[in-house]
Amino acid sequence: MARNTLSRSLHDLGLSAWFGGTLANAVALNAAAAEAGSASDTGRVANAGWDRWTPVNAAAIGAHLIGSVGQLLGNRRRVAEQQGVAGMSALKTTLTAAALGVTAYSRALGKVVSDAGGTPSRSGTKPSKRAKAEVAAAQAKLDQLQWVIPALTGALVVVSSYAGEQQRPSEVARGLAQR
Repeated sequence: MARNTLSRSLHDLGLSAWFGGTLANAVALNAAAAEAGSASDTGRVANAGWDRWTPVNAAAIGAHLIGSVGQLLGNRRRVAEQQGVAGMSALKTTLTAAALGVTAYSRALGKVVSDAGGTPSRSGTKPSKRAKAEVAAAQAKLDQLQWVIPALTGALVVVSSYAGEQQRPSEVARGLAQR
């Protein structure tokens, strides 16, 4: 079996940053922005944090996707021949597509909020009563979605751990025999 260190590293590091960054922003940045002093400063601080995270997140997602393709190519024989590997790969693909979709939608909502400037906010995702209706609606959706991305990417971490277990020699032998 050939080594796939580069693709595995891109896969794991990209996924780790995607998961950890979105979780940290949901847990810390959005709440910490409320400490900025005024409602306008709260919105400005939250926007600045998320806008700074966006290119890093995009790079992390790109690294993860490149690594995922490399892992799939490197393990294509196992996917075809080992019982359970194709199903696990399909699950990972579905979770990845869902996480990408929610991330893209969240970014579009975040752009609405960011483009509005220093929108008065109670926190990064909690609009004040003075926020414009369109911005307040985007923030309300972001308030829910900020937890969906870490949940989906966290599920990807778990499935990736399971995929690693499937590569144990005893699992490979049993999976090939079951085919």
